[in-house]
Amino acid sequence: MTFYTRNGDDGTTGLLGEGRVTKTHPRIEALGALDEASAALGLARAQTRDPRCEPILREAQRDLYKVMAEVAATSENAETFRTIDGARVHWLEAQTDALSAALTMPREFILPGDTPAGAALSLARAVIRRAERRVVELAETKDIENAALVSYLNRLSSLCFVLELVENASAGKVTSLAKGE
Repeated sequence: MTFYTRNGDDGTTGLLGEGRVTKTHPRIEALGALDEASAALGLARAQTRDPRCEPILREAQRDLYKVMAEVAATSENAETFRTIDGARVHWLEAQTDALSAALTMPREFILPGDTPAGAALSLARAVIRRAERRVVELAETKDIENAALVSYLNRLSSLCFVLELVENASAGKVTSLAKGE
């Protein structure tokens, strides 16, 4: 078994369906950003200490693979891969609400880096925001039709911020811009 195909040596890549597109196509840019988002969540998950965080991040990573499948699908078969819907967005909201109920929300911006897990979650949040922008671009050009994908990514980035606060609070650390620490 080899781990390469040479199929992309011409600068194109396949989709889930018929046809190939260039590796610089907006759909591939979105897939790359989503892949980076999943990797960033994995990095954060590997560093979490609060027991509530790891299972949430694992489930979000699984959802991101479903998002990637739908984004990679051609319009002819996108429905086959459509699993992210309002219920998944609601799941993110429920997780965010449950975690934030026990937190004191900061009054100013916080500086990433108070804990390794918090820093990784801040990075994941930023990468997810980029992925969201790429998916919005596909929605604007009608390359994808499922509006829940954008909502999901929007809520996931918010959840990452709350998880960052959870990890920092668990370690007894939160540095804000105003504190000048």
